[in-house]
Amino acid sequence: MDDGFALLEEKVHKAADLVTKLRKENRTLTEEAQKAKAALQEAEKKLSALQKEKAAASGQAQDSEALKREVDQLTRERTEVRNRIAKLVELLEGLD
Repeated sequence: MDDGFALLEEKVHKAADLVTKLRKENRTLTEEAQKAKAALQEAEKKLSALQKEKAAASGQAQDSEALKREVDQLTRERTEVRNRIAKLVELLEGLD
């Protein structure tokens, strides 16, 4: 009977040790999960900020391209006006 009681006592101690070990592991895993969640939230914030920056840069690139086209058109118009004025000056000089 003492052997049976000793065996039972040993199993209870092992079970108690196992429960203690599992609780400790559970706390550790919970802490790691919380840290991972925090890191994920921070990464999502950074991603969101980068996406906004990308959208803004894309908008700026479009604005820049539109301005470039406008400058090109104004340059062509200036050249055309310059040529027309040169022709008028020649015509006026020919009147003398």
